[in-house]
Amino acid sequence: MARVLVVDDDVTVADVVVAYLERAGLAVDRAADGPAGLAAAEASAPDAVVLDLMLPGLDGLEVCRRLRTSHPGVPVLMLTARGEEDDRVLGLEAGADDYIVKPFSPRELVLRVQAVLRRTGGGEPESAVLEDAGIGLDPVAHRAWRDGRELSLTVREFGLLQWFLGHPGAVVDRETLLREVWGWEVGDLSTVTVHVRRLREKIELDPAKPQRLVTVFGIGYRWDRA
Repeated sequence: MARVLVVDDDVTVADVVVAYLERAGLAVDRAADGPAGLAAAEASAPDAVVLDLMLPGLDGLEVCRRLRTSHPGVPVLMLTARGEEDDRVLGLEAGADDYIVKPFSPRELVLRVQAVLRRTGGGEPESAVLEDAGIGLDPVAHRAWRDGRELSLTVREFGLLQWFLGHPGAVVDRETLLREVWGWEVGDLSTVTVHVRRLREKIELDPAKPQRLVTVFGIGYRWDRA
């Protein structure tokens, strides 16, 4: 049974989220502030984290940054009462794999959580190791590397790298990546933009002048073999 950590100081929201996740067959731990959330993550080793942006003690952005250091492979879904794009982008840049804006449908949240869990543990992953000139990825071991050094990637960054290594030379738009990597039919395309930028920071020698994961202006992106 997958375990989800819910970190939210709004008791009413947390009660609803926990109830729906448990109804979907997930084990749930909960915490009401930032420090307690980090402590719970250390104690329970969650498979996913549902994290509110506005928290006492430490805000969600700082909690997310610390989780990325201590639990780099654990997917984080951020809850925010703010709908502005800048706030969503901040969450993604802090390392969140997904976000959902309050007020939200509890069923939608469950589907989002199930989607990120499928990316990390559901089903049989493709077994072939993918590699191109020092950048590689092992889907079964969920490991990625550059020039022999381990890369610390989020779930979405890992998914993007796997897609690009598996489709070298193919030009892809953000809508397709949102569908193939996130499993969404519709969504905020800036989510893809932010994750591509974060991935470049980890795989490119000069992220400002990418040589591998390049932009095809007016269309999307392409992986160029070295």
